Amino acid sequence: MSNEINYTNNPLHGVGLKSLLIEIVDEYGFEILFAYLNLNCFKTNPSIDSSVKFLKKAEWARQKVEIFYLYQYKNLPRASDEQFSLPPRKRIIPEGLAPKRPKKLSLDDAEWLREKRADKLAEREQRGRQSYDRDNRSRW
Repeated sequence: MSNEINYTNNPLHGVGLKSLLIEIVDEYGFEILFAYLNLNCFKTNPSIDSSVKFLKKAEWARQKVEIFYLYQYKNLPRASDEQFSLPPRKRIIPEGLAPKRPKKLSLDDAEWLREKRADKLAEREQRGRQSYDRDNRSRW
């Protein structure tokens, strides 16, 4: 019996970082990638080679790009909580699900998404502060 996991149901299986990046840059361009992912390698003198070099060094940034590739470019449905906790290269797509056409993305949509994320972050920070205040009051 083999302990190997069959990754054939993962769209990232066998796809190199450079070819992945070429696909999404051809579809969206560096400006859209920067707007959605907020990575400077897509803003300051962007090129495929310099972006690949950075992404190979920064695991967190590479995962961000791979998640974008899976859920925006390949337009796959959101992963289950169990799969979502795994790095993108280890996620398995359920049988019968096939990648769709890339999503249509715009700079306006990216701005809206950025504002939505900022609002969620502010809400979480506010809840955290309230919890902190409540805990500290009970000590006095």
